Amino acid sequence: MVLRGVTCIEDIKDPGLPTDSFYEIRAGCTDVQETKFRIKNSKAVLNLQLITRTLRINPSLMIGFCKLSSKCLSFQLTQAGKTLSVKRWRASFTPEGSLDIGKCLNRICRGGIHPSIRGEVWEFLLGCYDPKSTYDEREQIRQRRRDQYAQLKESCSHMFPVVGSGKFITARVITADGDPIQDPTVLLGADLEQLPTPQSLESVDPIPVTVGSREHDKDKIQWKLALHQIGLDVVRTDRTLMFYEKQENLAKLWDVLAVYAWHDKDVGYGQGMSDLCSPMIMLLENEADAFWCFERLMRRVRGNFRCTGNSVGVEAQLDNLANVTKAVYPKLHQHLEHLGGGGYLFAFRMLMVLFRREYSFGDSLVLWEMMWSLEYDPELFSLYEGGETQNKYDVYKATRKSRRQYGKYIRANRKSRARARGEPGAPLPISVFVLASVLKDRSDKLLKEARGLDDVVKILNDISGSMDAQKACTGAMKIHKKYLKRYFHSLFVIVQAKTPKHSVNKLLSLLFVGMSFDDRFHIEFEQGSVGGNLLRVGH
Repeated sequence: MVLRGVTCIEDIKDPGLPTDSFYEIRAGCTDVQETKFRIKNSKAVLNLQLITRTLRINPSLMIGFCKLSSKCLSFQLTQAGKTLSVKRWRASFTPEGSLDIGKCLNRICRGGIHPSIRGEVWEFLLGCYDPKSTYDEREQIRQRRRDQYAQLKESCSHMFPVVGSGKFITARVITADGDPIQDPTVLLGADLEQLPTPQSLESVDPIPVTVGSREHDKDKIQWKLALHQIGLDVVRTDRTLMFYEKQENLAKLWDVLAVYAWHDKDVGYGQGMSDLCSPMIMLLENEADAFWCFERLMRRVRGNFRCTGNSVGVEAQLDNLANVTKAVYPKLHQHLEHLGGGGYLFAFRMLMVLFRREYSFGDSLVLWEMMWSLEYDPELFSLYEGGETQNKYDVYKATRKSRRQYGKYIRANRKSRARARGEPGAPLPISVFVLASVLKDRSDKLLKEARGLDDVVKILNDISGSMDAQKACTGAMKIHKKYLKRYFHSLFVIVQAKTPKHSVNKLLSLLFVGMSFDDRFHIEFEQGSVGGNLLRVGH
């Protein structure tokens, strides 16, 4: 059978390149998760569109068409979004260098980014650069940041000379009291082929190191205490990738994390940061550029790593996840609560490292960029640099084109908040809704098979390597809308007749703090039968 517009059956079978094909795997690694996402070429998508159009015109071809590989057809239908290509990316810049990022956001959230340009696109998505800046302006910023990183690294090297030496440590070099630990095997040399095992550390040639006299500065003590944990995590991070067979790349990852721990003393270093930083090291050749890209990512998630007393910051996001699940899937929430999992600690790792362990390396990067494109705010650069940003409601007085510079998730939040005329706090991160989407997809199995928390953990661990990034993000947006509808549908606030309107706005800001509601909701004032104003928020 030959369909009009399709020259060969192979056109249909071409699924695109796996994302992980750009990240070489070490020989002998057999337990690596298989990538699910494909880099879509225009030809395959075009042919699918032609097939669909042909079937609509001549339904009699359906019987013959259904004899084609169902697996191939299913894959094409679920992965129809095209990847942001190099050509499309370059065409989004003006001759001076200003970027119309609105042309790219929709493509990214549907098809991801081509690996060859992923690093430079991430720098914009994470707020490293203002899309309105020119090539010359970005070059000046880049050079200034590189100089700043060099100064930070030099300060760290002055405190501990291993930083910047091309080596790193995996053993303690200081006690909690500030006393140095003289350990001749503290430095790791170049022979790292079997580094992940404890036995391999014994085979490394010992290199003497002088760690100095007793330290009294508390900040320096805390920083030096973290250095060996950074080293231990570095040798475990993405060890299936050929990239980390090189000593220089391991040392670069250790240096960036060590410098960041000193740069952000309030948070320091926490386990899981190496999983977030590793892709930056791989995608951005310049170490300083990788550091600042990682620093921008940490601005989004640093609260998860902040420890106060006996609590960890990510617990706040777990509480948010519990609230979302309770509102949208009350039966599932009740079941998890009955099993003792109402605190959702079983989801701790997913939020801490943004699903790095649940996806293959390449697929996790696709998920990240899809989430960032949905959450993208062109004012991020000004916010991070301490500059002035436009009023958050003015964006909806702007042109339609300028509104497209915002991600869909942010656009919906800001539009609804503009109607509220209040000053609510930041909306929940989309990662919470992505995780809720994961729970929803496994809800039947959780309800039927989970008889304890061990079963919950096992069921969620089994999803590793089987999740679809695009499906997760689409599901997250749907749950977000459903959550808002459930939460606000029956919300009524009675305000006394003499209550000034500005007080109503203040009340709204308290009600909606940390939340948002979809643009399908509206706010209206009605005369109440009790002589007051009835403020109704509903669908």
